[in-house]
Amino acid sequence: MIILGLTGSIGMGKSTTARMFADEGAWVHDADETVHGLYAKGGAAVGPVGAAFPRAVKDGAIDRKALAAELSGDAEALKRLEAIVHPLVAGSRDAFVERARQAGAEVVVLDVPLLFETGGHEALDAVVVASAPHHVQRGRVLDRPGMTADRLETLISRQTPDPEKRARADFVVDTSQGLDHARAQVRQILATVRDPAWRRA
Repeated sequence: MIILGLTGSIGMGKSTTARMFADEGAWVHDADETVHGLYAKGGAAVGPVGAAFPRAVKDGAIDRKALAAELSGDAEALKRLEAIVHPLVAGSRDAFVERARQAGAEVVVLDVPLLFETGGHEALDAVVVASAPHHVQRGRVLDRPGMTADRLETLISRQTPDPEKRARADFVVDTSQGLDHARAQVRQILATVRDPAWRRA
């Protein structure tokens, strides 16, 4: 079984690329979706995150906006949160990979926004980066409700720069040329890694 990591900075089309991998038969684990579940009412993160950040809990769930306010400008608070949430996400991911293995999956894709930042790329067979030119990224993100140029720059500053991601990737999916072009790249990546002769360089 081949395990690929999929990452990409905000606005680069990573989520769309992940859906394309799923459409082509890969098993895809979404770290962001996992966090949403952990933060929801009854989620495993509500208790420990609520103990560390009581004002972030509303109606039995973690309110992401309230949590963001608690973390604003506080690097130590972010580290405390990550120490709680990252092991929970890792547990979900490992269970998913084991289910895929038992089901005979050929390819598993781990969709992880901060793959390089957390060192998660080191245990994978290969890394795929979704990417687009800066002006395309900026246009996509600024079209989102409530997004501002300042907030965008803050988000980008927390992520490994796109040129570095591309340089460290085994495969790059250019999402700026339309869905058909991106889908063709996804299919080519899958054909490559499914070839018994393929080995990561």
